[in-house]
Amino acid sequence: MPEHSKYNLNNANFGGGFSGDKGTTIGGTLNYYPSTDDAKTAKHNDSTVKTILILASNPKTTTPLRLDEEVRDIDAGLQRAKKREQFDLKQRWAVRTQDVYQALLDFKPQFVHFSCHGSGNDGLLLEDETGNVRLVDAQALAELFKVFATDIECVVLNACYSEVQAAEIAKHIPYVIGMKKAIGDKAAIKFATGFYNALSAGESVEFAYKLGCSVIQLDGIPENLTPDLKKKQ
Repeated sequence: MPEHSKYNLNNANFGGGFSGDKGTTIGGTLNYYPSTDDAKTAKHNDSTVKTILILASNPKTTTPLRLDEEVRDIDAGLQRAKKREQFDLKQRWAVRTQDVYQALLDFKPQFVHFSCHGSGNDGLLLEDETGNVRLVDAQALAELFKVFATDIECVVLNACYSEVQAAEIAKHIPYVIGMKKAIGDKAAIKFATGFYNALSAGESVEFAYKLGCSVIQLDGIPENLTPDLKKKQ
């Protein structure tokens, strides 16, 4: 979500961020956890409960992202929603490739949200075993989501220049949202907040996408046309 597509491998600078009720720092990456215990009491065996899985990655050699703020705002919106009992928020931080498929196996989510850097055709920037950049290209992601297509309704790639990955994933998943170009932290957070607020109010994915774009514009940010919704053909 930086204002450019390429990452900086020379100046490692990661730290700071939200220090809420249940924040912990692991390996230089701050994990944000919801401030309530609702997730513990969610009826996981109830088929009406839908899981939102957030996969966050900010390799130590890349520009810091406000990932903790994004997750905090998404969670706050879900807690206020009239249908909050129908959604369960799960998170994985400092995500490596193996963490992605393991989380999909563990949680069987209906919504998968990537919050990370993107670099167009080069791929999404996840992490390797040492916290450095591990690029994952569009075809690899598409093949992974093909395997889990039965469960997943929507994938959100909240990362710069992720339209390439979105187009490939949309061959297998009903709805995929990517970014046409670079998107700033503030716009990315506003979009995510509006999108999940609408979902937890019982609205459709298409309505939620439109609201997310509108929220960016309402805040006076000229990036409301950056998110792009693709539907499975």
